[in-house]
Amino acid sequence: MTDKLPETEAEWREKLTPEQYHVLREHGTERAFTGKYESNKAPGMYFCAGCGAPLFSSDKKYNSGSGWPSYTDPVAPDAVEELRDVTHGMVRTEVRCAKCEGHLGHVFPDGPGPTGLRYCINSASLDFKPKD
Repeated sequence: MTDKLPETEAEWREKLTPEQYHVLREHGTERAFTGKYESNKAPGMYFCAGCGAPLFSSDKKYNSGSGWPSYTDPVAPDAVEELRDVTHGMVRTEVRCAKCEGHLGHVFPDGPGPTGLRYCINSASLDFKPKD
């Protein structure tokens, strides 16, 4: 894999599926309980579908009942960026991939210990690699 990221939206459209493009580049959201990783319980690592950066480990994944894959924290503090999101009449914290700035989902302060956070992430923004 190369470190070179697409530079234009046309290149992103060519690289990603329509659903991935909608989520990662247009800040979309997949419907609850429809994502391919929502019920995944296999051990492994979740990577950004846009650039391949490691984002979340399966050992931090839990069933929040929200309909999206949920994690207590990212694989490393600098793996994601958090930004204030005031769209749709709400105040939330958006989560983006720190490497390619792709939209991943949102983080909420209603998760389990030890962090108390719920990283609510779209399956379309992720690729999963099972543990060997």
